Amino acid sequence: MLKLESFPVGPLGCNCTLLWNTETGDGIVVDPGGDGGKIRARVEAAGFSVTALLHTHAHFDHVGATRELQDLWQCPAYLHPGDDFLIQNLDLQTGGFGFNAIPKPEMRDLNAGDLFGSLSTLHTPGHTPGSCSFHGEFEKGKVVLAGDTLFRGGVGRTDLWGGDFGQLEQSIRSQLYVLDEGALVIPGHGPATTIGAEAENNPFVRR
Repeated sequence: MLKLESFPVGPLGCNCTLLWNTETGDGIVVDPGGDGGKIRARVEAAGFSVTALLHTHAHFDHVGATRELQDLWQCPAYLHPGDDFLIQNLDLQTGGFGFNAIPKPEMRDLNAGDLFGSLSTLHTPGHTPGSCSFHGEFEKGKVVLAGDTLFRGGVGRTDLWGGDFGQLEQSIRSQLYVLDEGALVIPGHGPATTIGAEAENNPFVRR
């Protein structure tokens, strides 16, 4: 069974999530959005080896420490190819928000259905064309890493590069709200929620 830890990183408070197997001693990092030293320290404290860096999407605040950690751990980083254009335009992203440039990571393709241990990949476009969510089970139950697709009481912006509210709504209804209602949802920013709570009460997209 996987252990899980999630904490905010970077200037915009992206939720970075660690998932690791205490029996095998390996694990993954999802959305290393900044503060590479902090992420490294948390991984070392947990005592596992990182086998992959996963990304829910390629906005700069979700990939800010990717290249640093990729070079440190010599592990692959994965991103849906629908967001490749965002990686190629990282300088435009950071410049547009007034932040310093970040080094471009090298990404391998991530696709719907890809498995990382017990964690499965869902393609949930709308916030960006390549937005993905990950779902599986850890020691306390089912979990969904929703990125910037679904928040507690909110949904991701669709006024940025490649955003599409119709796609976002369809992704949430058809890919997320069909999951276990008790599943813990860790969004890309802010507090956690559950699938059932959002399906019933989210003011933007309900079941």
